[in-house]
Amino acid sequence: MSAALLIDMLLWGSVLGVGLIAFRRGSAVFVASLREGAMDFVNIVPRIALGVIGSGYIAAIIPQEVITGWLGPDSGWLGVASAVVAGAATPGGPVIGFSIGTVALKAGGGVPQVVAYVVAWALFAFQRVILWEIPFMPARFVWFRCAVSVPFPFVAAAIAMLIGKP
Repeated sequence: MSAALLIDMLLWGSVLGVGLIAFRRGSAVFVASLREGAMDFVNIVPRIALGVIGSGYIAAIIPQEVITGWLGPDSGWLGVASAVVAGAATPGGPVIGFSIGTVALKAGGGVPQVVAYVVAWALFAFQRVILWEIPFMPARFVWFRCAVSVPFPFVAAAIAMLIGKP
């Protein structure tokens, strides 16, 4: 059994479990939650499609030499630093960030560099910091959080370099 199939089974089992809980709380709760979930699904599917299809276009238009030159296995720490900047500058949600990471891997990006990209994107994407964190949290705290987070993409890349390919 593949890991993807196992994860799918766990996720669908979770959905069935919470659906059963909603059903036990009454048909009104079950129908309302099903309707709300269906509407969220309908609204988000086009966005996911845009991200996935868009990342395919990105893979097609960026020359492989550019990716292997900037993020390839031989790019070393300069490639890791480039990946950290690219990850922090990448706007959008997981569909965009993970899709670009996948594209970089398929195009010849090095594993440590892509690990650094994904960790940087997850920890301090600029637009998320500006649009979400600073308005909701004290700016001084946000800048402190970002500053203490800077080493983590580099540490993750170093660990990936030590461990090797997945």
